Amino acid sequence: MKRLLKLAGLLNRKPPPVGRTPARVVHHENKWRLLRYDPRPAGCAFQTPVLLIPSLINRHYILDLTPGKSFAEFLVSRGHPTFIIDWGTPEAEDRYLTFDEICDRALGRALRLCARQSPRGQAHLMGYCLGGTLAAIHAAARPRHVASLLALAAPVHFNDEGLLSTWTRLPSFDIDALTRAGNVPWQLMQSSFHLLKPTLNLQKAVGLVDRAWDDEFLDGFFAVETWANDNVSFPAECYRQYISDLYRRDLFFQGAFTLSGDPARPSDITCPVLAVSFAHDHIVPWRTAAALVDAVSSVDKHHTQLPGGHIGAVVSRKAAAHLWPMMSDWWALRDR
Repeated sequence: MKRLLKLAGLLNRKPPPVGRTPARVVHHENKWRLLRYDPRPAGCAFQTPVLLIPSLINRHYILDLTPGKSFAEFLVSRGHPTFIIDWGTPEAEDRYLTFDEICDRALGRALRLCARQSPRGQAHLMGYCLGGTLAAIHAAARPRHVASLLALAAPVHFNDEGLLSTWTRLPSFDIDALTRAGNVPWQLMQSSFHLLKPTLNLQKAVGLVDRAWDDEFLDGFFAVETWANDNVSFPAECYRQYISDLYRRDLFFQGAFTLSGDPARPSDITCPVLAVSFAHDHIVPWRTAAALVDAVSSVDKHHTQLPGGHIGAVVSRKAAAHLWPMMSDWWALRDR
């Protein structure tokens, strides 16, 4: 009876507040913003800032979910000067934004602003999912301000066995039809992710029933669900190149990709590199992410494989206990 009452109460339960770690906007341009998280009163223990780069199609607050379950909050508590890009919401007028304008100009401007806070003029790049792809390509073409590269569940080698790769290589996958009317709608992309694992929502419902008594679980569950249903559309022209040059032709991994006309090859990356993949990631198969380490020319390079999936392994209690401290320690050892 208690469980039934708890389940009934879920209908009126408000989602927990998300993205609450204190931060200020240090740069704003078109739709995107660069935020700096406020340091603790004790200040910053490290000299080199960390720039967090989320995916283009998701809100940035997955890395600042709720108090106590926020990676950004954790980094600040460890003394890392921490910045994040909020890509914002592209509108109809952004349909002609190119991959170069996002990966080179916007990301490059954010990186330079962060690097100014460091005595050596560099910052650590940490990209999650597509954000890691952007970070790797930028580091390959524009290494000057990159202190290190950490790619978290980031697709790099797109010619893989994953369903997304298979779908985008089908002749029936018509990029022109998808982009002719403007930006690619977030509803369409979200539906494709649901098709990757059709029973996932049912699994979530069962888990919700089983743990309806656990308020901490419920707060985390609804915070993730708030984020998962708060997506943004993909700028059409950027999407066109993303699919044709990366998913279909795998140009970056093959060493044939260019950024604003300049070569962007994995072998050009010489900074310290850490690639983190997840064994049960149904969005970015682990080999797709792990391939970065063998492709770069860095002497200091590592691959870490962890259990878990694409989202849960990044924002769970286990992540706070193991993944987050591991990444913080990795940066700490490379702080100069």
